[in-house]
Amino acid sequence: MKNSIAERIADFLKNFPPFNSLTYLDLVKIANEVQVVHVDKNNVLFKVGDKTHSFFYIVKEGAIGLSVTSDAEEALIDKCDEGDILGLRPFFAKDNYLMTAKAREESLLYAIPIEVFKPYVSQNQDVLSFLLESFASNTRNPYDKENKGKLISENIIYDEQSSEIQYFQPISYTKKPITANRKDIVKFVAQTMTQSKIGSVIIEENQLPLGIVTDKDLRSKIATGLFPIDVSVDQIMSAPVITVTENISIAETQMMMLKHNIGHLCVTIDGTNKSKIMGIISEHDVVVAQANNPGVLLKQIKRATRSKELKAVRDKLTDLIQNSLDKNIPIQHISNIVGEINIAITKRAIELTIEKMDKQPPTQFAWLNIGSQGRKEQLLITDQDNALIFEDVEEEHYDEVKKYFLEMAEKVTKTLNKIGYEYCPAEMMASNTIWCKSLTDWNKQYNTWINTPGEKGILMCSIFFDYDCIYGDEKLVDSITDNIFNQVANNQLFFAYLGTDALKNPPPLGFFRQFLVEKDGEHKDTFDIKSRALMPLVDAARLLTLSLNVKGINNTYHRFKKLAELEPQNAELFENCADAFSLLSKFRTEEGLLNNSNGRYLNLNELSKSDKVKLKNAFQPIHDIQDAIKNRFQLTYFT
Repeated sequence: MKNSIAERIADFLKNFPPFNSLTYLDLVKIANEVQVVHVDKNNVLFKVGDKTHSFFYIVKEGAIGLSVTSDAEEALIDKCDEGDILGLRPFFAKDNYLMTAKAREESLLYAIPIEVFKPYVSQNQDVLSFLLESFASNTRNPYDKENKGKLISENIIYDEQSSEIQYFQPISYTKKPITANRKDIVKFVAQTMTQSKIGSVIIEENQLPLGIVTDKDLRSKIATGLFPIDVSVDQIMSAPVITVTENISIAETQMMMLKHNIGHLCVTIDGTNKSKIMGIISEHDVVVAQANNPGVLLKQIKRATRSKELKAVRDKLTDLIQNSLDKNIPIQHISNIVGEINIAITKRAIELTIEKMDKQPPTQFAWLNIGSQGRKEQLLITDQDNALIFEDVEEEHYDEVKKYFLEMAEKVTKTLNKIGYEYCPAEMMASNTIWCKSLTDWNKQYNTWINTPGEKGILMCSIFFDYDCIYGDEKLVDSITDNIFNQVANNQLFFAYLGTDALKNPPPLGFFRQFLVEKDGEHKDTFDIKSRALMPLVDAARLLTLSLNVKGINNTYHRFKKLAELEPQNAELFENCADAFSLLSKFRTEEGLLNNSNGRYLNLNELSKSDKVKLKNAFQPIHDIQDAIKNRFQLTYFT
């Protein structure tokens, strides 16, 4: 008797990869095992940290959003529509979900059992390749012509080589595995596994692999009573053992494990069981190979209980940045990810400090990152820039409350220093009594900077206007923001001073288009990319968004993007500035990684001719935006 429901499901599946690589008969067999799942709008299918399901899913109708939680907010990173697959994690990793899947509208899903589908994966190379590429490169559908190579972020595009690069990253493995002789007794082998805290033992003869005994073998063959515990291991070992060469990639490892439905691979000199054992690869190694995944790092931060654990995450950022650059991921995407991780580390440092204080905060407060941290443009080794706002209190309690927050801030900045964030040389930190104030005092401070703008006032305002609330009561920060915009509205004198400050660094080329380099000092003959190229764009973006009443956007790249949206007639100029800022940021980041520095000073002799041309071309938008500022704020007449 025909199953019309199963046939309807098969008719749907056949239109989408990887199911279109299977026969219709196979699809009907699979469809007979499929469960239909209805998810109401805003209901969760699975969330971050949940144990993986025994199903993966394909969207029949509706839309499912995939998000991560950062800084107590959900950030949408992908949307799955009709025919899109989600929940592939159980195929390749045994750890929990790294994302939350929530219905953005009423949705209907087909839940396909992993165990039912696995045989078709191992027997069909096209299906296996699709699933591997989808998982390894974070693409939703790697064969979609319009979205080929699309990252989980809706707005970021990989280049054509990026997923291939990820395929060929070699996996790390255990170099000296525990081995046993074929006639060793199971009981003693199991005791060795327990004492060594390992999940497998390779059975060898003359250093050649014969088989392998795993936890699974002990459960299925000994614990069930199928064999007594005093038999020799060759009675229960899995043989032959699957062997590979030592340079196998992460994706190839996943492919081999999935193909043979195993959790361990034996590494030998030539990749066969006829050569010497070199090591062993486990499913755990596959998970560890993804340790620089931002979702994994955020999870480690939230679980950290000591500054040492936070430092371990901070130390991984350099590798994350370098690997991302190697894969040609856009610098802005890298900056966003690193910014979120830096925020999470700071937030956790504050939480740990409060836990260790003698008492809880006496009133509401907010911790701000300022400057480059406030703009989420802090990629490399840099110092701390932060401030603290606390709620207004009665005058008789003011000193006591401020003393508490200064003590707390000192502990936080000390912790951040241990983690790897240097102290600010100018002491622009919340532990400085000048930058730890009540709401009213902060508003008075900003009013002074804005209404009596002198050289020092403008400098301070420019640094402190780029702020981001990291922890605490955002209403305090909103109050300061509202006060600032009220004070600057139609304030021509303020904008004249701020505009003049934005023009202090003209495009860094001489009359004959030669680079303007440092003439003396420690960095003689190098190019200061921060002050001569990046800061003019930072200052321009700040000035223009402030004058147009743009709130809540602090990142320079995103400020220019917003300006292009607000002023279509000037969109080309602002887009060029955004692109120039990204290119210059990439130059600085690469310089810093190469020389383990903050990347501020470029050695022009180390640049190729084409790189020098790219660098010079990025200076034209600086010239154009500064001309626009002169005209808009009539600075020719003011100066």
